[in-house]
Amino acid sequence: MPGPRVRLAAFPKCYMDELSKTRSMTLLQWIEMAAELPVDGLELYDGFFPRFDQDYVAQVRDALLARHLAMPMLCFSPDFTQPDPARRRAEVERQKRMIDLVATFDCPPPRTCRVLSGQRRPEVGVDQGVAWVVECLQELLPYAAERQVILAMENHYKDNYWQHPEFAQHLPVLRRIVEQIDSDWFGINYDPSNAILAGEDPLEVLDALKERVVSMHASDRFLKAGYSVEDLRRQEDSVGYAAILEHGEIGKGLNDYDAIFRTLDAVGFHGWVSIEDGMHGMEELRRSAVFLRQKFLQHFGGS
Repeated sequence: MPGPRVRLAAFPKCYMDELSKTRSMTLLQWIEMAAELPVDGLELYDGFFPRFDQDYVAQVRDALLARHLAMPMLCFSPDFTQPDPARRRAEVERQKRMIDLVATFDCPPPRTCRVLSGQRRPEVGVDQGVAWVVECLQELLPYAAERQVILAMENHYKDNYWQHPEFAQHLPVLRRIVEQIDSDWFGINYDPSNAILAGEDPLEVLDALKERVVSMHASDRFLKAGYSVEDLRRQEDSVGYAAILEHGEIGKGLNDYDAIFRTLDAVGFHGWVSIEDGMHGMEELRRSAVFLRQKFLQHFGGS
């Protein structure tokens, strides 16, 4: 029998620093914790891996398999808008290594590796930046196709460890890139909360990109009380996320998940939705998973 159209993964946004920076939590410890969540898989981030040797990756793969969890999505943040051609070349090579990493894990298709445009550096014009990003993507696509991994470009806000926000944060720039890529091995990782942070309507962004969506980040993101999107803009060019941003329990914020899932159902979306939540603990992450499971049943017929 065919599997469900839509599957649920979880991403430990709450433990980014512990897993990537301080190393006070190991990836194997996170997998053990996450095994108690009602999810089908875990989205991982390249920074969670202290090393990429064959033995360690095999340990991670075996830990997932032992807990009946897939690894369908890898969160990665290449920076293709660097003015130095040698640095752009290095980013292409880094992305290839991450495609290889995704291909190492046993997971039914579609399996994706996130790709971004890069940082919105003040000295890089839009035309030049778009050209660089498209050039890098075109080089990567045959490599991704050979390994049967889809490159999923996100309507992104900002990597946790970047200084500048996403070059293609706003829909007009993102569309200029996406419309130049015609491949079955390229699609969109849609994040409705990032649209809000860009000052855009999440449903309008989805409507513009819906035919290309191959995966999704589910979150509800909030600005702290007393702050506005304009305040967020003033804090963008500092390392990491702005301090006035908060993640919250899914279904409690501004995103209309019924409208989002109706739109995705109408275009026959089949893939993975990954939870970006849990900033207030594992119980909140569990409630978000239960909420999304209910919505899957309502909109995708038993996924």
